[in-house]
Amino acid sequence: MSTEGGVKAVVAALCANVGIAIAKFVAFFVTGSSSMLSEAIHSVADSFNQVLLLIGGHRAKRKADDQHQFGYGRTRFVYGFVVSIILFLVGGLFAVYEGIHKIQHPEPLNDPQWAIGVLLVAMVLEGFSFRTAIKEANKARGRKSMFRFVRQSRQPELPVVLLEDFGALIGLVFALTGVTMSIVTGSGVWDGIGSTMIGMLLLVIAVFLSLEMSSMLIGEGAMPEEQEQIRVALEAGDDVQRIIHLRTLHVGPDDILVAAKIAVDGDDSAAAIANAIDAAERRVREVVPTATYIYLEPDLDRYKDQDALANRDASTPLTDNENLTETEEKNG
Repeated sequence: MSTEGGVKAVVAALCANVGIAIAKFVAFFVTGSSSMLSEAIHSVADSFNQVLLLIGGHRAKRKADDQHQFGYGRTRFVYGFVVSIILFLVGGLFAVYEGIHKIQHPEPLNDPQWAIGVLLVAMVLEGFSFRTAIKEANKARGRKSMFRFVRQSRQPELPVVLLEDFGALIGLVFALTGVTMSIVTGSGVWDGIGSTMIGMLLLVIAVFLSLEMSSMLIGEGAMPEEQEQIRVALEAGDDVQRIIHLRTLHVGPDDILVAAKIAVDGDDSAAAIANAIDAAERRVREVVPTATYIYLEPDLDRYKDQDALANRDASTPLTDNENLTETEEKNG
């Protein structure tokens, strides 16, 4: 997935949320609606979140140095995690608090038509932002469902924007329902209920996002299809007999570290092995361009007949080389 697609979605969301936040605050001051205040704070939090994502993307472009030898790509994961915390604290908890307060101390709405008008406009703007995010996600997700794409994506920006916009649209429906019911019943309790529902929705999204971002921070491997492409590429040449084991790690959204132990012919010269490694690296980068760092360790295929190893008499002790190979197979 291209980083540019994520940036485009973030910028679209930022522009929409700034305009929406201003309109919601105006409507809140006119109507006194708790749902409108919750939605206004939500839009401010979303705007600040998008600014953080843009800052994180900019800082991640710094070149690798002695202290961070694999670069600063994971900075984007850090900022994505911070966004989830802000969404939880500022958006979710505040909306729940405001809603409970309004339920306990309901107040009638003033000029509710303002709130309804602003909410309808906000739906249009949020819909534009959500459409942009979906359009950019469709370029990268292939045949995956949107939920699977959000779960498996190694790029933090698009999943964050997708979930924020989705939550914002559902939140607007809750706010519109609360305001409408307050008008119909004449009770401000419904306005508080709408605010509480908005807050609970934001809390769920924030927890989901924090879990996804923390997983990226801990370190996730390449996606399964990329790992399979790497395996096929490594074993495509006659110079590599097989892969003994393979490990991958995202050191940034656009940078994958590939480490593999490959079996080579014991009769090959050092020059032949070096050429084989170079050729294998080229094949990997052709199919997975984000494989920025590749480390291949050549080794002898000490026990080629793995079926014989698995079926041998358990009472027969393994040799040192067979023990080593069995351990590598279990770990690989």
